[in-house]
Amino acid sequence: MHAMFQSVSDQPAVPISFVTRSSWDTIRAGLPEAAQRFAAAAGYNGKPGQYLALPTAEGDIGHVLFGLDEADAKGHDPFRPGALPGLLPAGSYRFANAPHDARLAVLAFALGAYKFARYRHAEPSAVNLVPPDGIDVAAISRTAEAVALARDLINTPANDMGPAELAEAAQALAQRFGAAFDAIVGDDLATRNFPLIRAVGMASTRAPRLIDLTWGDASHPRVTLVGKGVCFDTGGLDLKPSSAMLIMKKDMGGAANVLALASMIMDAGLKLRLRVLIPAVENAVAGNAMRPLDIFASRKGPTVEIGNTDAEGRLVLADALAYADEEAPDLLIDLGTLTGAARVALGPDLPPYYTNDEALSLDLARHAKAEHDPLWRMPLWAPYDSWLDSKVANINNAPSGGFAGSITCALFLQRFVEAAKSWLHVDIYGWTPKSKPGRPEGGECQAARAIFALLSERYG
Repeated sequence: MHAMFQSVSDQPAVPISFVTRSSWDTIRAGLPEAAQRFAAAAGYNGKPGQYLALPTAEGDIGHVLFGLDEADAKGHDPFRPGALPGLLPAGSYRFANAPHDARLAVLAFALGAYKFARYRHAEPSAVNLVPPDGIDVAAISRTAEAVALARDLINTPANDMGPAELAEAAQALAQRFGAAFDAIVGDDLATRNFPLIRAVGMASTRAPRLIDLTWGDASHPRVTLVGKGVCFDTGGLDLKPSSAMLIMKKDMGGAANVLALASMIMDAGLKLRLRVLIPAVENAVAGNAMRPLDIFASRKGPTVEIGNTDAEGRLVLADALAYADEEAPDLLIDLGTLTGAARVALGPDLPPYYTNDEALSLDLARHAKAEHDPLWRMPLWAPYDSWLDSKVANINNAPSGGFAGSITCALFLQRFVEAAKSWLHVDIYGWTPKSKPGRPEGGECQAARAIFALLSERYG
C-alpha cells in the first residue's frame, strides 16, 4: 500500500472541503461563525488552487478549504488536488465533500507527494489521506508506485543510469514478480542479429544490450511492450546543441514507462502473457560512431541508410520490434521519446499515437480521457511512406525536408511490424517542463495509465 494511506496519527483526520466559486457561499454557510470570519479576513473566495487552513480555538488546523475549477470549466484539471501534499502540514486528512472525480483526486494526491530524493535528502511526505469510501486503494497504490518508478528512472542522471543500470532495474522488477529475465549484451548483439541496436550503441564505453522480460501464462493472449532505452543521447556525429542535449537523460523515458506499465500489469495479475523488450544504449561520439550515410542491415533484413545519427531511437526500436513481431503477438505496443516534431505539433503534455486498429484507437482514446492521461491519434499517412526511400539502401532513417517528422518515424517503425495482430506506437515526451498539480517538474509517466486501463478492460 502507498505510504500516503498508512496512518501517521491517532488524531481524527482533518476535513478538506473542495470549493468552487459557485459553491463557496453554500460551503461557507456550513462553517462555524468564527471560521467564516477567518475566511473573510483572508480574502478566500474559492478560486481554483486557492488554499486556506482554518484554525481551531486551540490554534490547530481544524478544516482545510481548497479551490477547484468548475466541473464544466474550459481546461478543468481533475489533478488539481495533487497540489495539496505540498501545501498541507504533516497530519492525517480526509475529504469532507466529493471533488468532481474522487478517484482521480485521490490518485493526484498520491502522485503529488512524489519527491526525487536520491541525491538530496528530502523527508518523505508525512501527509496521510484517509481515502473516501468506494475508492480502490490497492489500485491507486499500484498506479502511484508505478508512476514513481518511471519518474525515478528518468530523473536519475546518465552517469548512474546507463544501459547496465537500466537492465538492473528491469531485472529487479522481474524478480519482484517472478518474471523471467534475459539480456543480450555487447558483441552478442552482432552474433544474435541485432545490428541496428549495436550500431547505435557501439561508440559508447558502456555496452549496449537488449533487455528481455517475460511473465504470465503462455496460453494467455500475447502482449509485448517495447520501450526505447537510449540512456543518453548526444545526437551522435550529428551532434545536438547543448540546449537540446540538456535533458537527454530522459531519452530512456520509453523504457521507464514500459517498465511502469509492466509493473501495473504484473501487480494486477492481468490474464495475458507479457513480454517486455528494451534496447538499452547510449548514443555517444567516438571514432567508431556510426556516420551519416553509413548503411546497416536490420534484423528484419532491409538495409538502412543513416540520414541522421540523431534519429537513433527508431533504429534501436526497429530491431526490437522485428524481434517481437517474430512471435506474432496479439498486441504489440512501443513507447519512445522519439521526435521533436511531436512536441512542435502537440506540446509536451499530449503524446501522439499511431495505429491502424480502429477498435484499439477508440478504446485507447476513451481510456486516455477517463484516466486524464491525454493522447491524440495521428495518421499513418501512406503517401509519406515514399519519403523514407533511399537511393542506395532499402530505407533511410531520417528523410530530408523536416516535414511530418513524427509521422515518418511511425511509418519507419511500421515497416518492421508485419505479423502482430495489432500494433500501437506512442511518441511520448516523458518530462514535465513546469510543475503542475500532481506532476512535479522532471521525469513523467505518460500513456502507461491509459494503456493499463485498456489492458485491464480486455484482460482483467
